[in-house]
Amino acid sequence: MNNKAFYLETFGCQMNVVDSERIVELLGGIGYRQVDEPDQASLILLNTCAVRDKAVRKAYGHLGRFKPLKERNPQMILGMGGCIAQQEGKQLLKEFPYLDLVFGTHNVHRLPELVQQVADTRVRCEETEFLDRETRLQLFPSRTGKEAFTRFVTVMQGCDNFCSYCVVPYVRGREISRPSGEILDEIRELAEQGVREVTLIGQNVNSYGTKEKEISFSALLEQVNAIVGIDRIRFTTSHPKDLSDELIGCFGRLDKLCKHLHLPVQCGSDELLKAMNRGYTRERYLNIVARLRQVCPDIRLSSDIIVGFPGETEDNFAATMSLLEQVRYAEIYSFIYSPRSGTAAADIKDDTPAKVKQERFERMLTLQQEISRQIWEADVGTVQEVLVEGESKMGEGQLFGRSTWNRIVNFSGPAELAGRLVSVRISKSFRNSLLGELLEYC
Repeated sequence: MNNKAFYLETFGCQMNVVDSERIVELLGGIGYRQVDEPDQASLILLNTCAVRDKAVRKAYGHLGRFKPLKERNPQMILGMGGCIAQQEGKQLLKEFPYLDLVFGTHNVHRLPELVQQVADTRVRCEETEFLDRETRLQLFPSRTGKEAFTRFVTVMQGCDNFCSYCVVPYVRGREISRPSGEILDEIRELAEQGVREVTLIGQNVNSYGTKEKEISFSALLEQVNAIVGIDRIRFTTSHPKDLSDELIGCFGRLDKLCKHLHLPVQCGSDELLKAMNRGYTRERYLNIVARLRQVCPDIRLSSDIIVGFPGETEDNFAATMSLLEQVRYAEIYSFIYSPRSGTAAADIKDDTPAKVKQERFERMLTLQQEISRQIWEADVGTVQEVLVEGESKMGEGQLFGRSTWNRIVNFSGPAELAGRLVSVRISKSFRNSLLGELLEYC
């Protein structure tokens, strides 16, 4: 076992992916190298997600898996970061006596110091204090220095919406936007390093800059669109209540903006949308969808759906089903509601049997899977532009990339195409990807 080796597991959203990449960079700065197997490491870290009960249980299960390693090697350091760490804090040290280190979402930058502190003193520690606004502005992660053709770029952090089911404002803090100049400088540097696609990320990118009197998010997109070397732009996540007409218009006028938008709706019932504190109605959401398709007829949407929110009736559920049929999402991320401690919805009476929730969930999945199948099968025979990212997991000399609709496309071609835009004729549709034939490239 290498004394300076670490193993890292990441759960949850793109924000956690960015934090984990930063963890790798920070630990590398103090001489640690990343390994693929936990039994090779002297430091094991879990970067966790608390947004749903399933994610929490999964993280705890993985933590328990490392207990025997810790027993065999007491000098090994076992740490937990991310949203569970932020939410539970010192309680984790009480519940898991083999856990050495707990660090919250605002304290990733202190990880080298905390790891060294535990290594030197063998005293377990917890650091989950929220940072003040000025300090947070100085600590936005930079995404340079890694070989890749696609990268996430953080434009804001935190959330002010306080949806009744969501812990994000409590574990990530309030909204704060990064200066646009820093964002643009980072993207220019990424372009010089060979990055061809950037995804601008935040808990609610649509409200970027509103507190800081920065440029609007649509104006930011326009400036990113002008950066030489960047071929594609994506962004996530978008809150429907903050999707402005100017931002909608970007899908019609910015040539580099991909024709895909993740627009979480959560449900199709006005009654439940109000209880969820979403800030929009079904009609308003559908109007947004109509305007998007007016300015960009080829746009494809994805969404989040919650089934079994407290008080959900069969009529409420039917409204969600009809919304799926009306909007026809290319794909959805769906979940059975799980109460989150500290949120408003956790106090709402929930008398719907779990069996009923599961049955509704399966009905919804059946409907959405058929809609998705029809959309992706209609792509067979079409020619799509694909940004090649590298070798495919399918093997057999295949490459992979993504279409403008964020769909994985596998095809045969020379490895030197990585990082380039190519034309691929789609020959077959699978559940999670497309297969195609390379036509031409520039």
